[in-house]
Formats: sequence, structure tokens, C-alpha cells
Amino acid sequence: MKSLVILGGGESGVGAAVLAQKNGYDVFLSDKGKLKGKYKDVLLKYQISWEEEKHTEELILNAYEVVKSPGIPENSKLIEQLRQKGVSVISEIEFAARYTKAKKICITGSNGKTTTTLLTYHMFKKAGLNVGLAGNVGQSFAMQVAENDFDYYIIELSSFQLDGMFEFRADIAILLNITPDHLDRYDFKLEKYADSKFRIAQNQTKDDAFIYCIDDPVTMNMIDAKNIKATKYTFSIMQEIELGACLNENKQLIINTNNNNPLSMTIQELALQGKHNIYNSMAAGIAGKLVDLRKETIRESLSDFHNIDHRLEFVGNVHGIEFINDSKATNINSTWYALESMENPVILILGGVDKGNDYSMLKDLVKEKVKAIICLGADNKKIIKAFGGMVETILEAKSATEAVAQAYKVGKKGDTVLLSPACASFDLFENYEDRGTQFKQAVRAL
Repeated sequence: MKSLVILGGGESGVGAAVLAQKNGYDVFLSDKGKLKGKYKDVLLKYQISWEEEKHTEELILNAYEVVKSPGIPENSKLIEQLRQKGVSVISEIEFAARYTKAKKICITGSNGKTTTTLLTYHMFKKAGLNVGLAGNVGQSFAMQVAENDFDYYIIELSSFQLDGMFEFRADIAILLNITPDHLDRYDFKLEKYADSKFRIAQNQTKDDAFIYCIDDPVTMNMIDAKNIKATKYTFSIMQEIELGACLNENKQLIINTNNNNPLSMTIQELALQGKHNIYNSMAAGIAGKLVDLRKETIRESLSDFHNIDHRLEFVGNVHGIEFINDSKATNINSTWYALESMENPVILILGGVDKGNDYSMLKDLVKEKVKAIICLGADNKKIIKAFGGMVETILEAKSATEAVAQAYKVGKKGDTVLLSPACASFDLFENYEDRGTQFKQAVRAL
């Protein structure tokens, strides 16, 4: 019996453990932190061996193969020891794909991937397809393959997940954009991070589809050097294109995948407004057309979709001051998109764990739209240095309640308080959801 070790006992790790158990592996799960009760219950139910708050090296280093949580860095000591021993270290996505014949529609990008994934899933569900939602969002891919394998999976893939994928092949791969993010995991080199994103197209054949944005400079700088065998479909809001999606001279959205029978709709009909969301809608629409969904289904899906929590989520209006929760904006580019879509004067709540951010990208928008910045983080020196003298007011807060109270005090009728931190949340919060939830609670308590 082959021994499989799972490193990390969260959603993906526990799903991989169950799938491995069902396929006859001798499974052991190890987590350096504490396991959540709900995951312990699953491991007990399936009688899977596990440990928490430690890694027992003699058990781990003797594995036939290791499935690693995306959160564990490639350069951690344990991973390096496994590689030196020649042990295969893969992601849960790679492992699960071995046990399903489903069509895989895979989505990556620095920004917009969760929205695009959920929009594509909404479209496939509306069309009546037997479809699962997996990857960085939804239930673990492996658990779904183990328990109720679907015909299609819509899979959101982070660069960390892509790093652990080797034989995996996407039937349809979508690359939305590439902007600096997580550079601390890539030796602060954009090219290394971009290489990870392009792994979404590895192993594709001419029968598969690769969908990408020709308005994105990093993608376009690198695409010719990549040996992409899949059929290419592009999208743009700046120029008309033949195969893919674009805006015509009347600002209508056109989606065409086979040179006849294009779908068209006005951008006013889209449920998701703002330039970045036109791109997300285009990418999802091309994927829908490629699996021959009815035009009416695609059109309806693009116009009746409700976006996720913590992504430009309207929280409330208190005495004429609008509060918007964009806690999912954990990088500079997401915050840039959020600011770009604001119409009113902005009180911007920024900060958290900096991942090598270059704040200069925000300066023009901050000058134009932001009247005050509230730093919500343990260490705010970099933000204060970047924007000092650029806005009337910069304040610091150590909790969501304090940040909201300060924003409310500074705000006037007609202002928008925007939580769009451009940083990870782990200094003061459990995760971006916890940060967004605490922000919403604080607004509702005003």
C-alpha cells in the first residue's frame, strides 16, 4: 500500500485525505497548527491518522508522495528535505485530477479570479449542467471528486496551487491579468510570479482553449515566449478582435468563438459594473460559449449574477456617508480597481501585512479621489511614508471598530468610506473574511 502524507489540515488537505483513503492509500495528515473541529470530525469518520501542532519528520520523510497545502512555502525546510529525497510534492488539485474525467474550466489572475469563477459557475448551473465549484473558492476539489464527482468543475487557481501542478490539464484555461502580488514568495521577481500563472496552460493540447486579456501588458510581454498549444481566445475593451470578446464601436459587448452566431449585449445590462468587471464578464462569457451554452443563458447569467461578500460590497449608508467593504482586496491592483470605480470623495481604509507592495501605483488615484486614509494594521510606516502630504488626514487604527469610528468622524454627507486594504489581514484578523465581517459589524453598530 502506497503511503501518502498530507501537509495541512484545512479544506484542501482534508479533502485530499478522504480521496486518498477511498483510493487505497495509507494516509497520514500532519498540520503544524491546530485542526478545526469540523475537519477532525471528517478525519475520525474516515479513520484517517493525523497529528496537529507538529510535523513528525520520520513519518513525513518516508512518504511515497506528499500533498502540500498551498499556504506552505516551497522553500520551507521540510519541503526542501522531501525534494532532496526525491519525494513527489504536489497540490491537492493535481492529486484530485487523477481521479476524475470531468471537464475542468480553470481560472487564474492577480485580480478578479474569484468573481469570474463564481460568475462562470453561476452560468453553468443556470444552464442545468452537473457542475462543481472548487479550488480557492467553494468546497475542496478532492472532496467533491471523492463524494459526488461532477461532469464539470469550475476551479479558481492561485499561483501557489499552480506551483504544485505537473500533469494536470485544464480543458479551458483563463488567465485574467498579471500584476505584482505575493512577490515575497517569488524572490520579489514579477517574472517568477508570472511564470506560475502561465502554468495554467501547461499540458494543454490544440483541442483545449486558452483565454487571456490582450490589454494586459505583462501577459502580452510573456505570451510569445510560452509554447502554448491550446486554441487561443482573447478579450479586450480597447480593440476589436475576431475570436473571443470585445466592445464594438457602439460599446456593445460581443462574444464570438466560432466566427458565426456571436452573442451581443450592452454593458449596461451587465450585473457587474466597472471596467475590471467587463473583463471578468467577457472571460466567463467566452467559457460559456465554448461549451455551447445557449446565448440566452449566458446573457441572463451575466445580467443577474450577485457578487461575493467582501468584494466592493455595499454595507450601508449612515447619515449620507456610504460604507463599502472590499476586504478581499489584498493587493495593490485590487485597491486600484476599487478606487477607479468610486464616484464620491473617498475615506480609504488601508493596511495589514504588506506583501512587497509598491504604493506608487495608487498615487494618482489617491490624489484625485481620496480625502483621508485610515491605516488598519500593526505596522503602518510604509503607507504613511507613501501618502504623507498627499491627503489632508492620515490616521491609524488597531481594530475595525476604531477604523470605522475614525472614518465616520472624518466623513461628511456624500463621502464614501472604502475598506480596500491592499494587504493581507493576518496581523490583526484571522483572514480577509474576518476583517470584512468586523468592518460590517462596526458600520451597523454606528
